[in-house]
Amino acid sequence: MTAIADDVDTAVVELAEMIAIDTTFPPGAGYDAFADLMEKLTGSLGFAHRRVTVPRDLWHVANGPASGNRTNLIGERDTGKPACGLYYHVDTVPAAPGWQRDPFRLTREGNALYGLGAADMKGTIAATLLALRAAKACGVELAYDPMLLFCTDEEAGLYPGIRYLAEQGMLKGHILNFNGTAGPRIWAGCFGMFTLQIRVKGHTVHAGEGNRTGAGINAIESAMPILNALAALKPAITARASALPPPPHATGPLRPQLTISAANGGTAAGQVPAQFDILVCRRYMPEENYLDARAEIETVVRACAAEVPGLGLELDLVGHLVPTSDPEGPHWPRWQQALSLGFGYEPENFKKWGAASCSDFGYVQQTGVMQEILLGGLGRPESCIHSPEEHTTTDDIVALAQSILAYLARDFAKDANPDLS
Repeated sequence: MTAIADDVDTAVVELAEMIAIDTTFPPGAGYDAFADLMEKLTGSLGFAHRRVTVPRDLWHVANGPASGNRTNLIGERDTGKPACGLYYHVDTVPAAPGWQRDPFRLTREGNALYGLGAADMKGTIAATLLALRAAKACGVELAYDPMLLFCTDEEAGLYPGIRYLAEQGMLKGHILNFNGTAGPRIWAGCFGMFTLQIRVKGHTVHAGEGNRTGAGINAIESAMPILNALAALKPAITARASALPPPPHATGPLRPQLTISAANGGTAAGQVPAQFDILVCRRYMPEENYLDARAEIETVVRACAAEVPGLGLELDLVGHLVPTSDPEGPHWPRWQQALSLGFGYEPENFKKWGAASCSDFGYVQQTGVMQEILLGGLGRPESCIHSPEEHTTTDDIVALAQSILAYLARDFAKDANPDLS
């Protein structure tokens, strides 16, 4: 394990290269460039690569914010051992206002590593490469052939890359999903999420004519009742409670959420605005029905729009992740032991809990390819994931790398490995 700690500076350099590539979604335009980098970084480790592009008609929405190719990269080493998938989504959320550092340039301050995607989840790729280099340098015999899965559109969108790979029968073995926490967690599953774009369409005229009857339809003003109706709906939604076990730090049950995530329209003070777009995000419990949850929103929106004669309205689904059910299975106990080795946890530290955050692995379960998904990662409450100043630490990258190497190694906890006869 000292080989991992001794090589951490290499991992930092590689993470800097990853963060410098803009893979924000939307729009998702940097996937090809990121695949180029991954081929370069993993090629010396003996991986053969293939690119799998999600067909445009599956993910593209006419009024949606996405662009570019949906290029997923698979790295494989086939030596005849059982396969173990190692999953990463390569997209990040857009850089939010408030960053004090350049989000696309890794900033190292002591033990802390700042940059967009440092914790969620490009840092986990750096940890994996660190583990695989140590295995090669030290001649560690592995129990598995690692299958690297660099996937698109987890943060939003209609067709995450891992969904397409699962539906095409390209996944093998079981999967370690690194889109999780660095804490001692047993994953119990998570909520689903869908995103609706509401487009309110009025009629533009000169602003000086705006007070004349029939002169125009102000899309922004006409949308205000819709915004108010959505705000009024929110308390009824958040009053519901899920049976999914909440995180240890939670003060109550997990609850569904309705968020007005974006709103924009208008072009100039001299015009009556003809268009106003509202982006609505709804996180729904496993106990809720997606179609019912969507209809609840669309009903109030359409009722408000109907009150304004001549007002146009378009509603488009621009993103959807289905809930992930309890993914526990026979490999979980050994993964727990590996996390304990890397991070120094004791068995009693581990708690089983779910989250209102979402995962693209609900789609994997939906295909029937696999139910069990192992979860780990670099997320911590203080990591500022999806926020300005996102960061991880060199200590956590080393700890995760040690956990990954232990799990892949043939000699680690052999009695707990269901794939060894």
